[in-house]
Amino acid sequence: MNYDEVKTAFFDPATADNAVPAAVTQGGPARQLRDAFEPVSMHAVWSPLVHQRMAERGLDFFQTYVWGRASVMGEPSGSVVAAAFAAFEPGMISGIYDQARQAMSQSDALNITFDSTTESLRSVLGEDQTDAVVSVGNRLASVVDQLDATGRPLFAGVAALDTPDDPFTKLFQSTLALREHRGDAHIASYIGAGFSPIEMNVLSELWLGYPLGEYSASRAWSEEATAAALSGLRDRGLLEGDALTPAGTAARAAIEEATDAMEQPVVDALGSELDTTIEQLSAWSTCCVDAATFPPDPRKRAAG
Repeated sequence: MNYDEVKTAFFDPATADNAVPAAVTQGGPARQLRDAFEPVSMHAVWSPLVHQRMAERGLDFFQTYVWGRASVMGEPSGSVVAAAFAAFEPGMISGIYDQARQAMSQSDALNITFDSTTESLRSVLGEDQTDAVVSVGNRLASVVDQLDATGRPLFAGVAALDTPDDPFTKLFQSTLALREHRGDAHIASYIGAGFSPIEMNVLSELWLGYPLGEYSASRAWSEEATAAALSGLRDRGLLEGDALTPAGTAARAAIEEATDAMEQPVVDALGSELDTTIEQLSAWSTCCVDAATFPPDPRKRAAG
């Protein structure tokens, strides 16, 4: 699938009017920070320039996403990448990864991703933001340096990269590291609570206000596997029909609380600068949405 096809599916202007999920409006500091930087940290996934450069080398949208994101870990096997990504059907991820790896070296995937993302971010945010980008990028990079990478493979991969000199690259790299830090914690939280990736996809999409299947279906799990997961959630009293029960809502909220608890070191490291950091990152993320380098749907921004 090429970039234009995916953009048609995810950038529908009608979705921009959806209410911001309660997960964001009622979220704690760790959640607020995560959603403030999400469009910046995921710039490499949604920027047209990144996909233009990758398409010139023969990679489609999903190959660009998988190889661009996985390249920070070096060149592991497809099964390792699928395990780290977690939410997606493993065979799909490992297959896409193997195809992309044959088409492009790990160093090229990493360099093209970061170079084109930097160029795009500089264009979207503007050179007049350079001083603020330097300040926030340095602040977040310092936080990343203080964090423990235990059990966090994607975070560890980003955190191990050389510190870039370019301020826009540093901003992207530091937000990406923090995004993967929370993502790795989220996976640990739901696995610890006894949920499978499909079950977690369903709990999250309903919690964020998606209709059942609208978001989880994009993770490519089979109809049989999805049906079994839905049956299991209903048997546990977490799902009634196509909606969460009070117990289901509480279960998803508990996973959010556990994830936030694992992200408390990030909040603590920012200290008194947390609120101003969130405000600045939110402003830049709005620029990314306005420039169509991130989907306008607030539910998509909160997913993860």
